This record gives sequence, C-alpha cells and structure tokens, in this order.
Amino acid sequence: MKLYTFFRSSAAFRMRIALNCKGLAYEPQVVSLPKDEHKLAGYLAVHPQGLVPALEDGGKIFVQSLAMMEYLEETHPQPPLLPASAEDRAYVRAVAQIIACEIHPLNNLRTLRYVKKSYRLDDEGVNVWYRHWIAEGLTGLEVFLASSKKYGKYCYRDQVTIADCCLVPQMFNAQRYQCELAPYPTIMGIFAECMKLDAFIDAQPSRQPDAA
Repeated sequence: MKLYTFFRSSAAFRMRIALNCKGLAYEPQVVSLPKDEHKLAGYLAVHPQGLVPALEDGGKIFVQSLAMMEYLEETHPQPPLLPASAEDRAYVRAVAQIIACEIHPLNNLRTLRYVKKSYRLDDEGVNVWYRHWIAEGLTGLEVFLASSKKYGKYCYRDQVTIADCCLVPQMFNAQRYQCELAPYPTIMGIFAECMKLDAFIDAQPSRQPDAA
C-alpha cells in the first residue's frame, strides 16, 4: 500500500491511525501542501481533487478518508474499527462525520488561506475564525458524546473506532491553535486514552518523515 500524505493534514493523520490500528504496512508518499505539490499535474493524475490523503492498494487509487477507512474495514475486517450492531455503527459514523464533515472543513488549510486572503485578515484574525468554529463544533460534539451514553475509554465504549481516528487529529489541531479545551472533559478524556496507544502515537505529525 502507498499513502499519499502530509504530516499536518488531519485527513492523512486519520488514515495513518486507521492503517496502524489494522496493522497494515504502507509506504508514505509525501505531498507538501505548503509547497502546493497537491496542485501539480503528477499528483492531480492520482487525485483529481488535489487533496490528501489518497491510498493506493493493488494498483487502484482510493480517496476521501472516511470512504478509505470503510474500505479498510471491509477488506481487512480485523481488528474492527466499527461496532457489531447497526445502531452502534450509525453512532460511530455520526461522530466521525461531525468531525470530518462539520468541523474540519471550516478550518483546513485551503479554507484558512481563502479567509485570510479574501477578508484581508492577519494571523490573529485567522486564529479568531479558527477558534470560533472549533468551539462551536466541539461544544456540539461534547453534548452528543455525553448524551449518547455510548462512550467509554474511547468514543464507543472501550473499542477504538473510526470515530477516534477522526477525533485525535482534530484535537491536535485545536491544541496547535491554542483553543480553550477545558469545556470538553469527555472529549479530552477520550483523547488522552487514545494517545496511550502506539497506533495513535506513531501516526502523530511529529513522527512523520516530512516533519523535519
């Protein structure tokens, strides 16, 4: 397998965690977002959207991190990253989508670049934008997790799932932008438990070959 990745990409971080959880070896193919390598013709031939990550397996290319994690679950079902029951799978997918579809798109690199340029914001102005949407997103997620009564050590009881694969990168970003995280004790407890696991530790940005 090859994973087209960038060390600070949240979506690529998700995939690194999922691959590690599955015990699947992969060859990292670094695509630098700050250098706009994702816009080069060679990479666009791999991923026409010009986004990371992309996964190459058996000569075929897979895109979109949530879809790729589902692909791994179907092709390498052990250890599972989704619960056994349909109800619980729906819950886990909902948590993953709250993060990947509701929170992350508002504060990824291309959004921040656009906001900064279009509204002529300085770095602090961009940070204000970022922290606002993080606070709104995490507030809703905290309530959802707490009210579900399905969380335990991790987002779903004591089983690592795709929800945790999405949660941890988002919290890394929140910490990087110095967001106030005390209002989210459930989320932070889950984050702390995940970061005790090698699959998460080894996937973190500072451990990646392009982090130097």
